[in-house]
Amino acid sequence: MQNNPLLEGLSDAVGFVGGALLGFWIGRLLGLDIFAPGYGNTSMGAILLVGLGSGLGVKLARMWRAAQAAKATKDSKD
Repeated sequence: MQNNPLLEGLSDAVGFVGGALLGFWIGRLLGLDIFAPGYGNTSMGAILLVGLGSGLGVKLARMWRAAQAAKATKDSKD
């Protein structure tokens, strides 16, 4: 499978935004407010969850692309 920059960029973007939103909503469920004034514990915890979520989302997108490439390579050998 040839590297497709558009697919790479879109999948990374979807993973990043999806992971960030997931982290945001998990923070809301835990009572953390990313938009709280100042840098208190609740806002720092929420910022941490959004950062972790976005990083994990990008990682999952790249793992998905690697699995698709491995599948395409396997299919082309058969």
